[in-house]
Amino acid sequence: MRRIFTSAIIGLGLVAGSAAAAPCARDARTMPTSPQAIACTFFDSKALAETRALVVLQGGKPVIELYGKGYGPQNRFISWSMAKSITSTLVGQLVGDGALGLDRPAPVAAWRQTPNDPRAAITLRQLLHMSSGLEHWEASADMPEDPDTNRLLFGDRAKDAVPFIAGKPLVAAPGTEYRYSTATSMLLADIVQRTAAPAATPQARKRAMRDYMVRRLIRPAGLGSLVCDFDAAGAMAGGSLCHMTARDWARFGQLYLDNGRVNGVQVVPANWVDFVRTPATTDGGYGGHFWLNRPRPEGREDALFPASGPTDAYAAIGHLGQYVVIVPSKRLVVVRLGKTNDGDLAPVRRGLAKLVNAFPDAP
Repeated sequence: MRRIFTSAIIGLGLVAGSAAAAPCARDARTMPTSPQAIACTFFDSKALAETRALVVLQGGKPVIELYGKGYGPQNRFISWSMAKSITSTLVGQLVGDGALGLDRPAPVAAWRQTPNDPRAAITLRQLLHMSSGLEHWEASADMPEDPDTNRLLFGDRAKDAVPFIAGKPLVAAPGTEYRYSTATSMLLADIVQRTAAPAATPQARKRAMRDYMVRRLIRPAGLGSLVCDFDAAGAMAGGSLCHMTARDWARFGQLYLDNGRVNGVQVVPANWVDFVRTPATTDGGYGGHFWLNRPRPEGREDALFPASGPTDAYAAIGHLGQYVVIVPSKRLVVVRLGKTNDGDLAPVRRGLAKLVNAFPDAP
């Protein structure tokens, strides 16, 4: 049975002008290869499981906006690991300010307490490329309560995550091995907090970080719905737990599509946009806390759809099939939010490839 959905187009407010007609009307289905018809399959196909929201911007203008039953424009949708791309954005602003340096040692106090601690040489670039060399256990289907990530977010380390992360030993030389790590992104978020929004108490830390994000990102980028979780010690959970409406996730993608500018203001440095979409040396399918539409080393699952192109596409991606796909060559942003088991995402990726490739290249 076809999944029930609602559509909402008017009032997206990203650009001036009227929005497109709602997709999934009967006449849209007469052209099965049209973007609108392909968008409908995200809600029709059981193979794609549960799509809760789908938003497409072309040239900054809304062309498709659909919601699953029970969801709409006012709902905030969890980021899961798309939060890593928000954390990267905050780091990039501080690098642009000169407050942090990509190739300077990361300012982590715990790594400087003992002389000759090899962790003191870890750079921000290595953290952003997931190649710090720090020990980490991301996930386990058989023992979900034991991996570091679940302990940090929901378990015994969730009240004060950063000391546990900073206390991890090296298991590889920094910069030599790719190791996906939510803990790494949480550590980067803490670096942002301690650099740009220092405060003494947990509540003051939360307020200071929230105020900083409003001033530097939320207000200038138009991301009014953005909220991120904090632990009891006041550290932002910058690896997994941020929330925005589908429209604001689209605005976040548009921020990167427009090389970091919004309404003529450079919110994120243009060279940071270049950095996040440049392949890491340890994994060609990963950039600076964004995923790239490029092949990955043997044995690693593709994050997007490199066999289908376009090669310049890159994305913020989260657990259970959250995607903000940015395609400069087509001036396109595609947001898909929902709940599809991570092991079952191949049909979602194929659907995203079909949707992206249904749009022509930009002139």
